[in-house]
Amino acid sequence: MLKKSIYTILTATLVTGPAMAGSLATPPEEAPVFEPEPIAAAPTTPNWTGGYIGGQIGYGDVGSNTAGVDGDGAIGGIIAGYDYDFGNWVAGAGVDYDFAKIDVSPTAELENVLRLKLRSGYKIGQGLVYATAGYANADTNSLGDDDGYFAGAGYEHILYDNFSIGGELLYHEFDNFNSSGIDLDATTLQVRGTFRF
Repeated sequence: MLKKSIYTILTATLVTGPAMAGSLATPPEEAPVFEPEPIAAAPTTPNWTGGYIGGQIGYGDVGSNTAGVDGDGAIGGIIAGYDYDFGNWVAGAGVDYDFAKIDVSPTAELENVLRLKLRSGYKIGQGLVYATAGYANADTNSLGDDDGYFAGAGYEHILYDNFSIGGELLYHEFDNFNSSGIDLDATTLQVRGTFRF
């Protein structure tokens, strides 16, 4: 009877021993899982395609080939146009109409300047560096008006989705102003603000 009991205990130990030993073993560690780092989105620049309208104000300096025909003073007006975004480059067309009160001689005063302009520029972040040129018409109170041309450069920066500010430097040329024999030139430097849509 004792032998049978010992035999039963030994058999049970041999059968359950590996199972119990297995249950006490430390499970193997799982290999760490590495999550890929999220790829940062490439910085985007604003889309300049669309129309705009706004205003500008600044300084104008008028000179000529004739002694005593020159002057300087404030100038400013309204602007409007349309730009098209080609990716890194932007091209557009616009119109400016400036009011002025610049005495260029004892009897002549520059009253307004109209410009029809083309511009092309390169995008830098939120900004646009551009060159511009086109047709200009200057009107005076006593010398009449005359057609000419202008060329210059500027920078415009988008502050919000629909508002931008900038600055523009232009050189104007009016040869033989209204057949007077006087060649007029004018340089303007203006700050611009535009609402874009």
